Amino acid sequence: MAQFRSKLSAFFTNRWLVFVAAMWIQSCAGVGYLFGSISPSIKSSFNYNQRQVAALAVAKDLGDSIGFLAGALSEAAPLWVAMLVGSVQNFVGYGWVWLAVSGRVPVPPLWVMCILIFVGNNGETYFNTSALVSCVQNFPKSRGPIVGILKGFAGLSGAILTQIYAMIHNDSNGTLILMVAVGPTVVVLALMFVVRPVGGHRQVRSTDNSSFIFVYSVCILLAAYLMCVMLLEDLVDLSHTTITIFTVVLLVFLLLPVAIPVILTFFTGECENAQEPLLADSGKMEAGNSRVKEEEQNEVILSEVEDEKPKEVDLLPANERQRRIQQLQAKLFQAAAVGAVKRRRGPHRGEDFTLMQALVKADFWLLFFSLLLGSGSGLTVIDNLGQMSQSLGYDETHIFVSMISIWNFLGRIAGGYFSEIVARDYAYPRPVALATAQIIMAIGHFFFAMAWPGTMYVGTLLIGLGYGAHWAIVPAAASELFGLKFFGALYNFLTIANPAGSLVFSGVIASGIYDYEAAKQALDPNNLLKPSLFVGSEEALKCEGAICFFASSLIMAGFCVVAVILSLVLVRRTKGVYGNLYGKPRT
Repeated sequence: MAQFRSKLSAFFTNRWLVFVAAMWIQSCAGVGYLFGSISPSIKSSFNYNQRQVAALAVAKDLGDSIGFLAGALSEAAPLWVAMLVGSVQNFVGYGWVWLAVSGRVPVPPLWVMCILIFVGNNGETYFNTSALVSCVQNFPKSRGPIVGILKGFAGLSGAILTQIYAMIHNDSNGTLILMVAVGPTVVVLALMFVVRPVGGHRQVRSTDNSSFIFVYSVCILLAAYLMCVMLLEDLVDLSHTTITIFTVVLLVFLLLPVAIPVILTFFTGECENAQEPLLADSGKMEAGNSRVKEEEQNEVILSEVEDEKPKEVDLLPANERQRRIQQLQAKLFQAAAVGAVKRRRGPHRGEDFTLMQALVKADFWLLFFSLLLGSGSGLTVIDNLGQMSQSLGYDETHIFVSMISIWNFLGRIAGGYFSEIVARDYAYPRPVALATAQIIMAIGHFFFAMAWPGTMYVGTLLIGLGYGAHWAIVPAAASELFGLKFFGALYNFLTIANPAGSLVFSGVIASGIYDYEAAKQALDPNNLLKPSLFVGSEEALKCEGAICFFASSLIMAGFCVVAVILSLVLVRRTKGVYGNLYGKPRT
């Protein structure tokens, strides 16, 4: 009995249990991806036009991107406090929206609706921060797989919640909004004391590789299963019993990863929470410290080579160029030994930048505007997916919201995997993978503009993959070019590109063109004489046909082409950095 209690205690302090619980939180944390499904209910209930819906979308994107308060709270208080605050925000924000849509409270003004959407969606920043902080601290040697999987589940949450909604769906207006308000809140409150940093063994174990492979396998199977289920539900009129069975199988898939901490705790005999020896061999420690200092000095010298190297060296043959660079390195090492190397003010590419230092660098702004154009155009599609599918004659919009959520998930997995191959195996700048993702998105926007048969399926595939890849590639590239020390501030600034792009692309361009075409179809062009984001209209404008998003989709495709150019310029400027970071010495 005592042994069982010991095992049970070890189970609740197992870092893999924390990781699995964080995956469950992330699987319902991406409520912003459901906006394309809930916006038609809000639009029809309040008689909003597309500009007013776009204002809500911008408020949603701002709530999803402004995570400074969540980050500060996670440092000043236990993580369960941050999750509690996020749960309250999610419940109050979306709960009040449901009360208004269902007619239980008076219809609030548009600016109040924007605040409610912002508050509700901002709750997920607390969920994301808590999940990432706890798991990165528990797995400091496996940050890449940890962050990729957790962000992937956040992207997949739209499809998961949509499938659960299909099981409990009824005819009352705003049921999905109620589920968004209650579902994530209940899950997070149930797990908020489980997801936290735990003490003990945090280094790489022999079982980690097989455990990660198992989790990746579950992720791929889950995405494939959801895709098949969504297609069946779209093509075949399934009974409620069948949909319920499909949903139960989905929940089983989500529960499967808990087998990892169960097996590690009760069957392998490994003591996951055993503390590592505090007193290491002094010789090894001294050797390690000297090696670290040597590596830091080498990084300084490599960055100085970029400044001291004559431009004509790059034009020499490979062997001669390598010989000249080695000579220059030798001189710099000799100078460093006597303290004669004079560094220029400020860090070099690949070193640690503060936010203010990065803001004066062209590379940072190239990355920012490339992200703004690429992810901003993708977010425009996500926010308007309900109206896009309705304009092309599809009655059920949930299928496309679910599909783009799945492709977004796979795009994050694939973007991180392939960009890692490009950077580590070929020592080539990671932004080239970003340019590839933006080319894919440009093709997707072109498909939406042409509105060919099956466009909604192909377009959601291409846009979802490209958009998801952005959020796997950009954080890694930023950490490589500007360092990890101030990565939190740099990353939070880069995420501002998302709502900024949505504000311009969705709030001005796409919605303006949609309302213009809808007014033409209604033979009432005076509706747009004085357009405003915060003035209600007596009748909701509705556009039908391919013309509704033809021009805006072509404009988005053009923006993606510009983003490709910016990414390729960044590739050209950073070849030396990646060569120093990942290049293998030639013999």
